[in-house]
Amino acid sequence: MNHFSYDQLYRFSKDIFIAMGCPESDAETATKTLLSADMRGVDSHGVARLSGYVRLWDKQRINAKPDIKVIHETPSTATIDGDAGLGLVVAPFAMQVAIEKAKNAGTGWVAVKNSNHYGIAGYHAMKALDHDMIGMSMTNASPLVSPTFSKERMLGTNPIAVAIPANEQPPFVGDFATTPAANGKLEVLMRKGENAPLGWIQDQGGQSTDNAHGIKEGGSWLPLGGDREHGSHKGFILGSIVDIFSAVLSGANYGPWAPPFVTFLEPSKDPVGEGLGHFFGAMRVDAFRPAEEFKSHMDNWITRFRESDRTDANQPVVIPGDPERTYEKERSENGIPLLEPVEKDLRALGERFGVKF
Repeated sequence: MNHFSYDQLYRFSKDIFIAMGCPESDAETATKTLLSADMRGVDSHGVARLSGYVRLWDKQRINAKPDIKVIHETPSTATIDGDAGLGLVVAPFAMQVAIEKAKNAGTGWVAVKNSNHYGIAGYHAMKALDHDMIGMSMTNASPLVSPTFSKERMLGTNPIAVAIPANEQPPFVGDFATTPAANGKLEVLMRKGENAPLGWIQDQGGQSTDNAHGIKEGGSWLPLGGDREHGSHKGFILGSIVDIFSAVLSGANYGPWAPPFVTFLEPSKDPVGEGLGHFFGAMRVDAFRPAEEFKSHMDNWITRFRESDRTDANQPVVIPGDPERTYEKERSENGIPLLEPVEKDLRALGERFGVKF
């Protein structure tokens, strides 16, 4: 497995976005959003997805030069039309609107329609941290998930991210799919030729399977929990909340009508909305209590949880955000590893667009 520096992948990805027709500023935004995933160890959502964005652009499902607009607003809320732009560009725009609303009103809430896949949810939520705000981010996604007791694909892996500032301690950053894993993790397993853990997916008949190709063959993701006995109904509820906040609230497509990112599904011929949907929130800490006081107590919260009694002396308690920070440090020093199939995809993109990889 070869390693590449952030700068190498940044230059290449930016040039690909420019070759698609993106203005330079949008290409820079999209590239920063995309590579944040690779740097944080979420390889399923980084440059491995670049060819997927190009594929959607080829199918005229992505507008490289969107006119992103606020189409409805109040002092603390807004609805945004992403004009079919790259979610990697639309989402940072929307999160900034939420932050500006929060500066004035204490909190800001933004729903987005007519967008596309927006990268990792955590990147957008974390934008609030520099403003002593709590950030929230969620999106609906390709309909690949069956509700508990169903075998029909109805929801996406629908992630939720919450970023909370601290003082001396690093921030709390929870970023998770409402399924046992993100769909990109399954794509990585397929590229490696490995099986999926039991409890992740079910086959076309609704039986649990470890076949990583099971969803391509007509199966579906199970909600977080895997089955009713392990709480899959709670994963179904979480995924449903994301779908409703992101799409029903904004006017995007929801449930089985959500436009897919995966190649083996086609968009619905009878859409109920426009594009994919996102939802963002920003809350000024000092709208509730003094920010320094809150962050001091967050330090205390994080420290106490780190010090809680362990089940294994060699396994420390992990605070949300710890693994990603470890990856960022290691990859800043040693580069970003790419699987051979991903590197091959990127080289093919480079040849197509005349961009040196």
